[in-house]
Amino acid sequence: MDPTTQALLAALVGALVAGGAVFAWHVSDRQQRAAVPLQQPALPDGVATVLSVLRSSAVVIDSSELVLKASAPAYALGLVRGTRLVSDDLAEMVRQVRRDGQIRETELRLTRPGVPARFVSARVAPLGSRLVLALVEDRTRERRVEEVRRDFVANVSHELKTPVGAIRLLADAMEDAADDPDAVKRFAARMLTESDRLGKLVQQIIQLSRLQADDPLDEPIAVDLDEVIATAVDTSAMAAEDRRIHVLVGGVPGVQVYGNEKQVLAAVSNLVSNAVSYSEPDSTVVVTTRVDEGSVDISVVDQGIGIPAEELDRIFERFYRVDPARHRSTGGTGLGLSIVKHVAATHGGEVRVWSAEGQGSTFTLTLPQHYGTDSTPDDDLSLGSMDDRGRSPGNDEQEERP
Repeated sequence: MDPTTQALLAALVGALVAGGAVFAWHVSDRQQRAAVPLQQPALPDGVATVLSVLRSSAVVIDSSELVLKASAPAYALGLVRGTRLVSDDLAEMVRQVRRDGQIRETELRLTRPGVPARFVSARVAPLGSRLVLALVEDRTRERRVEEVRRDFVANVSHELKTPVGAIRLLADAMEDAADDPDAVKRFAARMLTESDRLGKLVQQIIQLSRLQADDPLDEPIAVDLDEVIATAVDTSAMAAEDRRIHVLVGGVPGVQVYGNEKQVLAAVSNLVSNAVSYSEPDSTVVVTTRVDEGSVDISVVDQGIGIPAEELDRIFERFYRVDPARHRSTGGTGLGLSIVKHVAATHGGEVRVWSAEGQGSTFTLTLPQHYGTDSTPDDDLSLGSMDDRGRSPGNDEQEERP
């Protein structure tokens, strides 16, 4: 073989070797640059199925602190955003459980911009060797109910102290004035007044508690408003007679509402009692009924002292008093209108008020109408002998109240 051929063969072999080396280098480089797929830890058998049916919020977090699985309530509660836990406190609990494997429970307060804070209870436990399970229950409603209960107990305690303390002071005064018959009679009369107030307060507290525990829709019946109003007026008859207040009843007769008779009676009785208590002597209180598109309005109109406009939004609060001094003289407890509001709410109705200082007040309780076998929606065309203020139909000179 001549030298030229040998040189060509050598050059060809060298080119092949070099090309193979370059190709091998490219293959190796491509393999090194290729992303190695991350192996997600598999959920234990049955966990995904359990999470899908849980009502509570459940989140499974892997060793990289990423959310591997979350139930629908967890997203609705705002616990998870993308693949991360939103709450730093909950994330810290997860890290602590991963470190020592101990189950932890705590109460957390979750806050988000533009959304009211929510109170939750969290229980975090290890799930296998690499996963952590967090179960979160929304306790916001329970917290609010507990706050209302505490406030109610505190208010009740405060309200009970006043008549009990007054009775104690009057008893001491009677003992000191044992030799003065006139003083004894005076103190005894005041003790009777305070004891009546105490009894009324206890009775309304019990009534309100029963109303809250009673669902009017459990066994709803047709409630005859004529009987309810007659009973409510009769209950306040003695107080009205003592103050020479005339109570008139008018409107649509024979109307029925749907619900709980005891609750409806409690609401109407409180409205009539308030009207009599806060009306001036020798005045008139009017109780009327009116039917309007499937609902019934029971209006109680008085000619009392009226309510300032800035107080109207608060008069239905428990134990709230517009004029505490006036309530002491009338024996008011501040619970009557709370009972009315509760009855309206549980029956799917509402209670409204119109009032002006020096002109009196109009309270209107609206309840769903019951259509009996002898009544139809057209029955409301008969308005009776009085309108919703207890006036004759021909008297249109006075200003209408809402």
